[in-house]
Amino acid sequence: MAENYGLWLERLLKELEKGPADAPKPRLLLQVCCAPCSSYVFEYLARYFDITAFFYNPNIAPEKEFSFRLSELRRFLDETGRADTVIDCPAYDPREFFDAVHGMEELPEGGERCRVCYELRLRRTAEAARNGHFDYFTTTLSISPYKNAAWLNEIGIRLGEEYGVPYLRSDFKKKNGYKRSIELSRQYDLYRQDYCGCIYSKLESEKKRTGSNG
Repeated sequence: MAENYGLWLERLLKELEKGPADAPKPRLLLQVCCAPCSSYVFEYLARYFDITAFFYNPNIAPEKEFSFRLSELRRFLDETGRADTVIDCPAYDPREFFDAVHGMEELPEGGERCRVCYELRLRRTAEAARNGHFDYFTTTLSISPYKNAAWLNEIGIRLGEEYGVPYLRSDFKKKNGYKRSIELSRQYDLYRQDYCGCIYSKLESEKKRTGSNG
């Protein structure tokens, strides 16, 4: 039977609630891809964790898109009273993504290319979490119904063991998490992109929009 990652997280949060009221919050390094996906996750976790946003997304193309998503994240945090949230943003280098998925360019969205992309971003997050002495790391990606939460958790748990920082198991789309992210996006007029981020998902989205098979 597949593990219920949402239930695992709920149990952990209940344990944290039992701790001393004056105890410092555990430090969480949260890999974020955009403001809409981050919106509900911050709302859900901020009371339990001291969150640092890790905007590592070498898959996003073009660079203008990368910069705009980052600016929207900053705006959202500012407008929700979280302007003091640290955003760690490694330099944009799309070659890291293209090198990782070389030979997978023609694979369909949601397949092995995406799995490799998940690991690329989560590995860098795990490494940063270890170097920064964080208590946990995780990603906002599971809030999307188009992302494979089982893959994300399997990769995250494995990397957590490798780097010595626990992966915060989660499936943020559950219990209306995705619905709530849409509500928050509307409330704060957040830019909701129509493709995941990489050039291949952009091209696939454009084909679907135009009905082109070429």
